[in-house]
Amino acid sequence: MKIGSVDLGERPVFLAPMEDVTDIAFRLMCKHFGADMVYTEFISSDALIRHVNKTKEKLVVSDEERPVAIQIYGRDVDSMVEAARICEDAQPDILDLNFGCPVKKVAGKGAGSGMLRNVPLMVEITREVVRAVRIPVTLKTRLGWDMDQLIIVDLAERLQDCGIAALTIHGRTRSQMYTGDADWTLIGEVKNNPRMRIPIIGNGDVTSAKICKERFDMYDVDAVMVGRGSIGRPWIFREIKHYLSAGEELPSESFCWYLDVLKMQVLQSVERLDERRGILHIRRHLAATPLFKGIADFRSTRVAMLRAETVKELFEILDNIPVQ
Repeated sequence: MKIGSVDLGERPVFLAPMEDVTDIAFRLMCKHFGADMVYTEFISSDALIRHVNKTKEKLVVSDEERPVAIQIYGRDVDSMVEAARICEDAQPDILDLNFGCPVKKVAGKGAGSGMLRNVPLMVEITREVVRAVRIPVTLKTRLGWDMDQLIIVDLAERLQDCGIAALTIHGRTRSQMYTGDADWTLIGEVKNNPRMRIPIIGNGDVTSAKICKERFDMYDVDAVMVGRGSIGRPWIFREIKHYLSAGEELPSESFCWYLDVLKMQVLQSVERLDERRGILHIRRHLAATPLFKGIADFRSTRVAMLRAETVKELFEILDNIPVQ
């Protein structure tokens, strides 16, 4: 599979862009475990063109994580075009447009998946951004605004006509947010539309290596994107790549092996930010990891773990978890 001139191999698996999750440290870790492409946190075009320092920091990419995509969102043509040019100067391999974020502070203002209620503007923004930069432009969106407006099949053709190099589809509507099950049926319909020529990337509820392979087999997508299934579990990419190549699950590592990966994430987060902010940032990963699932009487340990304020305190708690 290729996006522009970027060769991603057969059945590539991507790390989805996630706010407050896919910082450079997490991207590099997922890359280490086999992610074929990684995406930055999504970046506000308005904040970027106003040169907000915290936003500009999200543009930093490293050669070790390539191929890497920078993702932006916005609600008007001029700011998205200007932001796209700023992103191009940061030298990502790909520029991705976010027309899928469902959260109220984004979609409620007409950006992200809010664009599904203003398709002409979405198309115009897409066309003008493609014209403005030299790197491949891709796009991520959802099935539609709600179940009464499942517009993705026709919309995909219109976006393709704008010149995008690939399309990622999350198998939910905006109204669903992240509830219910992702529906890949329409993703498959887009992929099998004979008028579609660009790669189609499927996203939604890929939480295991087996599910990933089933999505490839059932819907014939060109790539699969893993989002929440990677939080607290960056090794999922290693498991997926093994399953896709060998047709069987990768043998489990020891409990301590997985725990060491999480501790490495803690240290990387602290190094990038500082001890207090680094621990706050990593709590989402510790809360979401499946590593502690099934441990008897774990509730009090979980509470203590998520309240820890220093690395020493946190590691003492982690080191005293009964080895599974």
